[in-house]
Amino acid sequence: MRVAIPSYECDLNSNVFEHFGRAPCYIIIDIENGEIKNVNYIENPNIEEHSPGEIPRLLHENNVDVLIARGVGRRAIFFFSELGINVITGATGRIKDIIEKFIRGELYSTPYEPREKWRNHQ
Repeated sequence: MRVAIPSYECDLNSNVFEHFGRAPCYIIIDIENGEIKNVNYIENPNIEEHSPGEIPRLLHENNVDVLIARGVGRRAIFFFSELGINVITGATGRIKDIIEKFIRGELYSTPYEPREKWRNHQ
């Protein structure tokens, strides 16, 4: 299974990024038999501006099965669903801790609503 998590930095010790489409980095984690087998990083080529569906296609092209994120809009969830990528929302905190919860089967999707509309300066 291949999992993607938007991140502030290309590092497992970084925190999950609030707006998945504007994340500087996507951490791609391969999980086999309940263990992390490989970790790769993709710098977001569309960080400044992207069209709907671009990020889901990027992750699909990298064979991602699951996106774990803090918040994802309904339209983006539709694109992920069309590409066969499951989405788990509401994740907060350090990537390493999130992926460990996921492996243990303790990570569940919860609603997440930002306090205000995303702005580039955040």
